[in-house]
Amino acid sequence: MERLSKILCRKKLIDSSTIHKTELSRCLTKFDLTSLGVATTLGAGIYVLSGTLARNVVGPGLILSFFVAAVASLLAGLCYAEFSSRVPRVGSAYTFSYVTIGEFCAFIIGWNLLLEYIIATSSVAIAWSGYLDSSLLNNAIMNLTTSGLGRLSASGIIAKHPDFLAFVLILVVAVMLSFGVRLTSLTTTVITAINIIVIVFIIILGGTFAEGKNWTDDFLPFGFSGVLAASASAFYAFVGFDVIATAVEESKNPSKDVPIAMILTIGKYIL
Repeated sequence: MERLSKILCRKKLIDSSTIHKTELSRCLTKFDLTSLGVATTLGAGIYVLSGTLARNVVGPGLILSFFVAAVASLLAGLCYAEFSSRVPRVGSAYTFSYVTIGEFCAFIIGWNLLLEYIIATSSVAIAWSGYLDSSLLNNAIMNLTTSGLGRLSASGIIAKHPDFLAFVLILVVAVMLSFGVRLTSLTTTVITAINIIVIVFIIILGGTFAEGKNWTDDFLPFGFSGVLAASASAFYAFVGFDVIATAVEESKNPSKDVPIAMILTIGKYIL
Protein backbone atom coordinates (compact mmCIF):
# COMPACT_ATOMS: atom_id res chain seq x y z
CA MET A 1 0.00 0.00 0.00
CA GLU A 2 2.84 2.34 0.85
CA ARG A 3 4.53 1.56 -2.45
CA LEU A 4 1.30 2.24 -4.35
CA SER A 5 0.89 5.53 -2.51
CA LYS A 6 4.42 6.57 -3.47
CA ILE A 7 3.79 5.69 -7.11
CA LEU A 8 0.53 7.64 -7.23
CA CYS A 9 1.97 10.66 -5.43
CA ARG A 10 5.40 10.85 -7.05
CA LYS A 11 6.14 14.30 -8.38
CA LYS A 12 7.84 15.47 -11.54
CA LEU A 13 11.24 16.99 -10.84
CA ILE A 14 12.34 19.99 -12.87
CA ASP A 15 15.95 21.14 -12.90
CA SER A 16 16.06 24.83 -12.01
CA SER A 17 19.12 25.33 -14.22
CA THR A 18 17.25 24.22 -17.35
CA ILE A 19 13.74 25.35 -16.46
CA HIS A 20 13.78 28.17 -19.04
CA LYS A 21 15.32 26.09 -21.84
CA THR A 22 12.98 24.88 -24.57
CA GLU A 23 13.04 23.50 -28.11
CA LEU A 24 10.14 25.76 -29.10
CA SER A 25 10.55 29.19 -30.63
CA ARG A 26 10.12 31.98 -28.09
CA CYS A 27 8.34 34.50 -30.29
CA LEU A 28 5.20 35.53 -28.38
CA THR A 29 5.11 38.92 -26.69
CA LYS A 30 2.87 40.11 -23.88
CA PHE A 31 0.50 41.55 -26.48
CA ASP A 32 0.37 38.25 -28.39
CA LEU A 33 -0.42 36.29 -25.22
CA THR A 34 -3.13 38.75 -24.20
CA SER A 35 -4.69 38.59 -27.67
CA LEU A 36 -4.61 34.80 -27.51
CA GLY A 37 -6.32 34.81 -24.12
CA VAL A 38 -8.96 37.36 -25.11
CA ALA A 39 -9.67 35.57 -28.40
CA THR A 40 -10.17 32.27 -26.58
CA THR A 41 -12.21 33.73 -23.73
CA LEU A 42 -14.28 36.13 -25.81
CA GLY A 43 -15.68 33.33 -27.92
CA ALA A 44 -19.18 32.19 -28.64
CA GLY A 45 -19.97 31.75 -24.95
CA ILE A 46 -21.01 35.34 -24.32
CA TYR A 47 -23.21 35.38 -27.44
CA VAL A 48 -24.90 32.06 -26.72
CA LEU A 49 -25.32 32.40 -22.95
CA SER A 50 -26.38 36.02 -22.49
CA GLY A 51 -29.81 35.83 -24.10
CA THR A 52 -30.72 32.43 -22.68
CA LEU A 53 -29.71 33.28 -19.11
CA ALA A 54 -31.32 36.72 -19.17
CA ARG A 55 -34.61 35.32 -20.47
CA ASN A 56 -34.95 32.08 -18.52
CA VAL A 57 -32.76 32.23 -15.41
CA VAL A 58 -31.93 35.66 -14.01
CA GLY A 59 -33.39 38.57 -16.00
CA PRO A 60 -31.69 41.98 -16.26
CA GLY A 61 -29.59 41.08 -13.21
CA LEU A 62 -27.42 38.99 -15.53
CA ILE A 63 -24.70 41.59 -15.06
CA LEU A 64 -24.43 40.52 -11.40
CA SER A 65 -24.09 36.89 -12.46
CA PHE A 66 -21.25 37.77 -14.80
CA PHE A 67 -19.61 39.74 -11.99
CA VAL A 68 -19.74 36.74 -9.62
CA ALA A 69 -18.33 34.50 -12.35
CA ALA A 70 -15.64 37.10 -13.07
CA VAL A 71 -14.47 37.11 -9.44
CA ALA A 72 -14.19 33.31 -9.45
CA SER A 73 -12.32 33.43 -12.76
CA LEU A 74 -9.96 36.11 -11.47
CA LEU A 75 -9.05 33.99 -8.44
CA ALA A 76 -8.38 31.01 -10.70
CA GLY A 77 -6.40 33.26 -13.05
CA LEU A 78 -4.18 34.45 -10.19
CA CYS A 79 -3.39 30.81 -9.36
CA TYR A 80 -2.49 30.13 -12.99
CA ALA A 81 -0.35 33.27 -13.05
CA GLU A 82 1.58 32.15 -9.97
CA PHE A 83 2.17 28.64 -11.28
CA SER A 84 3.14 29.89 -14.75
CA SER A 85 5.82 32.16 -13.34
CA ARG A 86 7.23 29.42 -11.10
CA VAL A 87 6.92 26.50 -13.55
CA PRO A 88 7.28 27.92 -17.09
CA ARG A 89 6.57 24.63 -18.85
CA VAL A 90 3.89 23.58 -21.34
CA GLY A 91 1.04 21.49 -20.04
CA SER A 92 -0.90 24.08 -18.06
CA ALA A 93 -2.74 22.58 -15.05
CA TYR A 94 -1.42 19.09 -15.87
CA THR A 95 2.19 20.16 -15.40
CA PHE A 96 1.42 22.34 -12.37
CA SER A 97 -0.34 19.48 -10.56
CA TYR A 98 2.35 16.97 -11.59
CA VAL A 99 5.06 19.14 -10.03
CA THR A 100 3.19 20.10 -6.84
CA ILE A 101 0.69 17.31 -6.03
CA GLY A 102 1.66 14.13 -7.80
CA GLU A 103 1.26 11.89 -10.81
CA PHE A 104 -2.21 10.48 -10.10
CA CYS A 105 -3.85 13.91 -9.71
CA ALA A 106 -1.99 15.10 -12.80
CA PHE A 107 -3.33 12.09 -14.72
CA ILE A 108 -6.93 12.96 -13.77
CA ILE A 109 -6.46 16.67 -14.48
CA GLY A 110 -4.75 15.99 -17.81
CA TRP A 111 -7.65 13.91 -19.11
CA ASN A 112 -10.13 16.47 -17.76
CA LEU A 113 -8.29 19.19 -19.68
CA LEU A 114 -8.46 17.13 -22.84
CA LEU A 115 -12.19 16.61 -22.31
CA GLU A 116 -12.66 20.33 -21.61
CA TYR A 117 -10.96 21.43 -24.82
CA ILE A 118 -12.83 18.84 -26.91
CA ILE A 119 -16.20 19.89 -25.49
CA ALA A 120 -15.39 23.60 -25.74
CA THR A 121 -14.19 23.30 -29.34
CA SER A 122 -17.23 21.26 -30.35
CA SER A 123 -19.76 23.51 -28.62
CA VAL A 124 -18.29 26.69 -30.11
CA ALA A 125 -18.17 25.12 -33.59
CA ILE A 126 -21.79 24.00 -33.27
CA ALA A 127 -22.82 27.47 -32.07
CA TRP A 128 -21.07 29.07 -35.06
CA SER A 129 -22.61 26.53 -37.40
CA GLY A 130 -26.09 27.15 -36.03
CA TYR A 131 -25.82 30.93 -36.37
CA LEU A 132 -24.32 30.80 -39.87
CA ASP A 133 -26.81 28.26 -41.17
CA SER A 134 -29.90 29.90 -39.69
CA SER A 135 -28.95 33.54 -40.24
CA LEU A 136 -27.19 33.49 -43.62
CA LEU A 137 -28.34 30.28 -45.32
CA ASN A 138 -31.91 29.93 -44.02
CA ASN A 139 -31.12 26.45 -42.60
CA ALA A 140 -30.18 25.18 -46.06
CA ILE A 141 -27.37 22.94 -44.76
CA MET A 142 -29.53 21.43 -42.00
CA ASN A 143 -32.39 20.74 -44.41
CA LEU A 144 -30.04 19.18 -46.96
CA THR A 145 -28.43 16.97 -44.30
CA THR A 146 -31.69 15.76 -42.77
CA SER A 147 -33.29 15.11 -46.16
CA GLY A 148 -30.29 13.13 -47.39
CA LEU A 149 -29.21 11.31 -44.22
CA GLY A 150 -32.24 11.57 -41.95
CA ARG A 151 -32.15 12.37 -38.24
CA LEU A 152 -29.83 10.64 -35.80
CA SER A 153 -31.90 11.08 -32.65
CA ALA A 154 -35.04 12.72 -31.38
CA SER A 155 -34.28 12.29 -27.66
CA GLY A 156 -31.88 15.21 -27.35
CA ILE A 157 -29.06 13.08 -25.91
CA ILE A 158 -27.04 13.38 -29.12
CA ALA A 159 -27.30 15.74 -32.06
CA LYS A 160 -30.40 15.39 -34.17
CA HIS A 161 -28.37 15.43 -37.38
CA PRO A 162 -24.67 15.42 -38.45
CA ASP A 163 -23.25 18.94 -38.34
CA PHE A 164 -20.89 19.02 -41.31
CA LEU A 165 -20.47 22.79 -41.17
CA ALA A 166 -19.13 22.54 -37.60
CA PHE A 167 -16.73 19.82 -38.78
CA VAL A 168 -15.45 22.06 -41.58
CA LEU A 169 -14.94 24.95 -39.15
CA ILE A 170 -12.85 22.77 -36.82
CA LEU A 171 -10.87 21.44 -39.79
CA VAL A 172 -10.09 24.98 -40.99
CA VAL A 173 -8.84 25.97 -37.54
CA ALA A 174 -6.71 22.80 -37.31
CA VAL A 175 -5.07 23.56 -40.68
CA MET A 176 -4.39 27.13 -39.59
CA LEU A 177 -2.73 25.91 -36.37
CA SER A 178 -0.44 23.62 -38.37
CA PHE A 179 1.21 26.65 -40.01
CA GLY A 180 2.81 27.73 -36.74
CA VAL A 181 2.32 29.97 -33.75
CA ARG A 182 3.05 33.27 -35.53
CA LEU A 183 0.21 32.86 -38.02
CA THR A 184 -2.07 31.70 -35.21
CA SER A 185 -1.15 34.74 -33.12
CA LEU A 186 -1.81 37.12 -36.01
CA THR A 187 -5.14 35.47 -36.80
CA THR A 188 -6.31 35.56 -33.19
CA THR A 189 -5.37 39.24 -32.95
CA VAL A 190 -7.47 40.08 -36.01
CA ILE A 191 -10.41 37.98 -34.79
CA THR A 192 -10.20 39.58 -31.34
CA ALA A 193 -10.29 43.07 -32.85
CA ILE A 194 -13.36 42.16 -34.94
CA ASN A 195 -15.01 40.59 -31.90
CA ILE A 196 -14.50 43.68 -29.75
CA ILE A 197 -15.75 45.97 -32.53
CA VAL A 198 -18.93 43.88 -32.87
CA ILE A 199 -19.59 43.95 -29.12
CA VAL A 200 -18.99 47.72 -28.89
CA PHE A 201 -21.28 48.22 -31.89
CA ILE A 202 -24.04 46.17 -30.22
CA ILE A 203 -23.67 48.13 -26.97
CA ILE A 204 -23.82 51.50 -28.72
CA LEU A 205 -26.70 50.49 -30.96
CA GLY A 206 -28.60 48.94 -28.07
CA GLY A 207 -28.10 52.01 -25.92
CA THR A 208 -29.26 54.28 -28.74
CA PHE A 209 -32.54 52.46 -29.33
CA ALA A 210 -33.20 51.43 -25.72
CA GLU A 211 -36.50 52.55 -24.22
CA GLY A 212 -37.28 52.53 -20.52
CA LYS A 213 -40.92 51.58 -21.05
CA ASN A 214 -39.82 48.16 -22.28
CA TRP A 215 -38.50 47.38 -18.80
CA THR A 216 -41.68 45.98 -17.26
CA ASP A 217 -40.21 43.45 -14.78
CA ASP A 218 -37.98 43.84 -11.75
CA PHE A 219 -34.20 43.91 -11.94
CA LEU A 220 -34.17 40.42 -10.38
CA PRO A 221 -37.46 38.77 -11.43
CA PHE A 222 -36.14 35.34 -10.41
CA GLY A 223 -34.66 36.55 -7.12
CA PHE A 224 -31.06 36.39 -5.94
CA SER A 225 -31.12 32.61 -6.35
CA GLY A 226 -31.40 33.27 -10.08
CA VAL A 227 -28.21 35.33 -9.93
CA LEU A 228 -26.30 32.45 -8.34
CA ALA A 229 -27.80 29.90 -10.71
CA ALA A 230 -26.87 32.01 -13.73
CA SER A 231 -23.36 32.71 -12.42
CA ALA A 232 -22.56 28.99 -12.57
CA SER A 233 -23.43 28.96 -16.28
CA ALA A 234 -21.85 32.38 -16.86
CA PHE A 235 -18.52 30.98 -15.69
CA TYR A 236 -18.40 29.07 -18.99
CA ALA A 237 -18.07 32.41 -20.77
CA PHE A 238 -14.74 32.96 -18.99
CA VAL A 239 -13.30 29.57 -19.86
CA GLY A 240 -10.24 29.87 -22.07
CA PHE A 241 -7.80 32.15 -20.25
CA ASP A 242 -5.84 29.06 -19.17
CA VAL A 243 -4.79 28.59 -22.80
CA ILE A 244 -2.13 31.24 -22.13
CA ALA A 245 -0.37 28.76 -19.85
CA THR A 246 -0.09 26.27 -22.71
CA ALA A 247 1.98 28.81 -24.67
CA VAL A 248 4.40 29.51 -21.83
CA GLU A 249 7.40 27.94 -23.62
CA GLU A 250 6.73 30.11 -26.68
CA SER A 251 6.72 33.32 -24.66
CA LYS A 252 9.73 35.62 -24.80
CA ASN A 253 9.58 36.35 -21.07
CA PRO A 254 7.27 33.75 -19.48
CA SER A 255 7.90 34.67 -15.84
CA LYS A 256 6.48 38.17 -16.37
CA ASP A 257 4.47 38.14 -19.60
CA VAL A 258 2.27 35.11 -18.86
CA PRO A 259 0.93 36.31 -15.46
CA ILE A 260 0.35 39.83 -16.79
CA ALA A 261 -1.39 38.49 -19.91
CA MET A 262 -3.74 36.35 -17.80
CA ILE A 263 -4.74 39.24 -15.54
CA LEU A 264 -5.18 41.57 -18.54
CA THR A 265 -7.31 38.95 -20.31
CA ILE A 266 -9.74 38.56 -17.42
CA GLY A 267 -9.73 42.33 -16.78
CA LYS A 268 -10.58 43.14 -20.40
CA TYR A 269 -13.31 40.52 -20.44
CA ILE A 270 -14.88 41.97 -17.28
CA LEU A 271 -14.91 45.44 -18.87
